[in-house]
Amino acid sequence: MVDILISGGSVAGPVLAYWLQRYGFSPVVVERTPRPRLGLGGHAVDLFAPASEVMDRMGLLPRLRAARVETSALRYELPDGSSVDIDLRDISDAFADDRHLEIMRGELAAILQEATADRVEYRFGDSITTLAEDDTGIDVTFDSGRTGRFDLVIGADGLHSAVRRLVFGPEAEVSHHLGGYLAVGTLPNYRELSTHTVLYNAVDRIAAMYPVAQTAQARAVFLFRATELDFDHRDIEAQRRLLRAEYRNEGREIPRLLDEMDRADDFYLDAISQIRLDSWSRGRVTLVGDAGYAPGPAVGGGTTLAVVGGYLLARALAEAGGAHAQAFSAYERQLGDYVRRCREAAPGVLRRGIPRSRAQLHVNAMATRLLTRLPAALSKRLLAGGASSALSSFDLPDEAAPPDIEALGYAR
Repeated sequence: MVDILISGGSVAGPVLAYWLQRYGFSPVVVERTPRPRLGLGGHAVDLFAPASEVMDRMGLLPRLRAARVETSALRYELPDGSSVDIDLRDISDAFADDRHLEIMRGELAAILQEATADRVEYRFGDSITTLAEDDTGIDVTFDSGRTGRFDLVIGADGLHSAVRRLVFGPEAEVSHHLGGYLAVGTLPNYRELSTHTVLYNAVDRIAAMYPVAQTAQARAVFLFRATELDFDHRDIEAQRRLLRAEYRNEGREIPRLLDEMDRADDFYLDAISQIRLDSWSRGRVTLVGDAGYAPGPAVGGGTTLAVVGGYLLARALAEAGGAHAQAFSAYERQLGDYVRRCREAAPGVLRRGIPRSRAQLHVNAMATRLLTRLPAALSKRLLAGGASSALSSFDLPDEAAPPDIEALGYAR
């Protein structure tokens, strides 16, 4: 039996663990949060066609569709008090065959954890502190003082990956800032939103508020353009002050949203950065999802890459009979071009999505209004390209029966 330790139990980790267990490996997932993710925290994330296909192969697509975020309208509110109302159904009709869906990140993580809980060992409230590799395995120590030995270790622990830091070095050497920041948090649905999102536009910054159908609450999202800011991603109060300083001159609903963020118990702020490594693997350790190739929060579809990457890594290990060097090479070869396409598309989303001038504010609003009045075929042609197209442009290998790992043998 091949013992594999996975650091991270949010999205990439459970997907990887599901397929590893199905292929005959013995995965253990260590997750630093103290309990399973059962809430609706985080922000809405996108699963594009390749990720939806993986979920379908896991038998989870009907449940994910039932939990999807349903937004049918968008209101652009501009600094001069004017607004533009958009019926998103006029645009979505052009994409009726697309297998894209949007879901709250917390609910996605909960569904994935529940789907693997009875077949995969989870160790909540712990994290990896040291790794010592030799010719036959890796000795691991944990923050709890626990120790263990594993054949392989896989970092699925996000943008600020501890596994990546231990094996590949400081984050600053592989993180590339794209010039923006993202903040999110939960707040009361005081505007009584039902199926529409309100978007507040300003030069170099936007904010949005949208409802969470499963609760009586809403979510606020802030995106702003800035050079690299010095802050600790664990210091939440400092992050709240930073956000308030960036939006201090904005009117309309922004002061109320900032007040709500001061009370949000799930507040999150981080740089929009990409992780760029020449290789995601070193020895018996490899990375999956944002830990290895984050294209940028909010702009590059990291959730889709995490799902697809977890699936392909498990499949590569199975096809190689557990021979990690061969499997890691195949995994990087299969996923490399897809990661590069998504990485190249992401900066354009940030550039187009956050207005640089008052003129661009109005051009964006008018262009969106015009788009809804065009024939569906023309709308689809105009919207083609960019991150959405890049994230949908990957064909999964044909589904095959799980290999017999014992019959293949494990090359240590």
